Amino acid sequence: MADQILICRCEDITREKLMEVIAEGYETIDEIKRVTRAGMGPCQGRTCRQLIAQELSKIYGVPMEEVLMPTFRPPVKPISMGALADAYQAHAEGGE
Repeated sequence: MADQILICRCEDITREKLMEVIAEGYETIDEIKRVTRAGMGPCQGRTCRQLIAQELSKIYGVPMEEVLMPTFRPPVKPISMGALADAYQAHAEGGE
C-alpha cells in the first residue's frame, strides 16, 4: 500500500515508480526528473522535490543536506503569460 503513495501529484509518480528508477541506477533528483518527469508539472517540484530527497536520504543513508538538489532554470517562480506579453510589447516599443 505504501508503494502506491503519490510522490509527484502533477505527473502521477508513485513511490513504487520512484523506487524502480532508483533501483535502475538513477541517483540524483535531476536524473530521476529526466526519466520520470517528477518535478516538471505545474508545481515545478515544490512538493515532490522534498519527498524525493527524503527517499534518497533514507536509501543512501546520508543527511538531507547532502542530497544534491536539482538545477533550476528561469523563470524560477511562476509568471503569467500576460506579464511576458507586456514585457515583450514594452521591449518591442523600445522600452525596457
